[in-house]
Amino acid sequence: MSETVPRQRAAITFVLVTVLLDMLAMSIVIPVLPRLVLDFSGGDTAAAAGAIGVFGTAFNLMQFFFSPVMGALSDRVGRRPVILLSNFGLGLDYVLMALAPGLALLFAGRLIAGVAAATWSTASAYIADITPPERRAAAFGMVSVAFGLGFILGPAIGGLLGGMDPRLPFWVAAGLSGANGLYGLFVLPESLPRDRRAAFSWRKANPFGAFTLLARQRQLLGVAAAMLLFNLAQQSLLQVFVLHGTFRYQWSSAMVGLALAGFGVCAAVVGGGLIRPVVRLLGERRTMLAGFACAALGFAAFGAASTPLLAWIGLPVLSLMGLVGPAAQAIQTRLVPPGEQGRLQGANSSVVSIAGLIGPGLHTAVFAWGVSAALPGAPFWLSAVLMLAGLVVTLRVTRAG
Repeated sequence: MSETVPRQRAAITFVLVTVLLDMLAMSIVIPVLPRLVLDFSGGDTAAAAGAIGVFGTAFNLMQFFFSPVMGALSDRVGRRPVILLSNFGLGLDYVLMALAPGLALLFAGRLIAGVAAATWSTASAYIADITPPERRAAAFGMVSVAFGLGFILGPAIGGLLGGMDPRLPFWVAAGLSGANGLYGLFVLPESLPRDRRAAFSWRKANPFGAFTLLARQRQLLGVAAAMLLFNLAQQSLLQVFVLHGTFRYQWSSAMVGLALAGFGVCAAVVGGGLIRPVVRLLGERRTMLAGFACAALGFAAFGAASTPLLAWIGLPVLSLMGLVGPAAQAIQTRLVPPGEQGRLQGANSSVVSIAGLIGPGLHTAVFAWGVSAALPGAPFWLSAVLMLAGLVVTLRVTRAG
């Protein structure tokens, strides 16, 4: 027992570091990828914008189709080889992108990244394997913290490195992924015993087959539907936050970055400090409902904010939406046996990918309409409505208790 506990802690630490470094590696390239695409497009901004849109769609499509495959594969061969494969695969992918002489290889790199970036779903399955059900919400909250910290630090580091050389962030991202994979070879134990593994089936591993797992129980499917609404609402922050801040408040790039960093810090506090006591006080179901309610209020307040000060006040309230994801995952993992945790997380990743495919076009179109109608907060009001819909779905499909 004395050897098992430190080993388990080392494994959890590795998983959290993996999520942090993978998010750091992915977000490091955010400031420089558009610039590289613009160079490859001969300075044509419109053509570059089109290419970047295609890249984003391709990445989400790969996630949609391959996340269930990687999740089901981890149920068959174990979590450890899939996590390590993801690390080394992303490392090689960033090397390819660093060396890419044109758009074709850069596009190929995004396709590979979409396939290899399965760490989130497999890491979640790993956490479910080694954490008692009553502690999973807090553990998933720590995964969210690692994810958020990577998103906060990555763009800043990438911008700094990109100022030296636009290819340098890709090399650094490759080094981070490769080094973490090597580290994992020595410290990461397998979390799924052989007697709990499930047979691999392409019928179950494709995204549509994976959804049959969600459809098996009303509560499982309902929580997934609520999370689809949740992730679709979040897309407004990813797609139009910068445009909204620039247009409505005349924020500089530095101020936009500061606002995003401030939001990220608040989200990290929620994931790392509030999840455990709130779940202990309210339970997973009511924590999820409270997160949806705060998210709806925060989005509505941010959309209505007529001054920068009011917008800043709304961000901490909005960050409380971080209560939703860990509580939802904890509820779902209780409903699935150990041998199907990877398949569950793969299906959930496909749900996120669906939101990633729909959200960009939806929220940018609503923002464009809102600007023309003198309602620039429109996409955030839409997000508030989506969060309220998620609250209603959660209320109806989860069991009180």
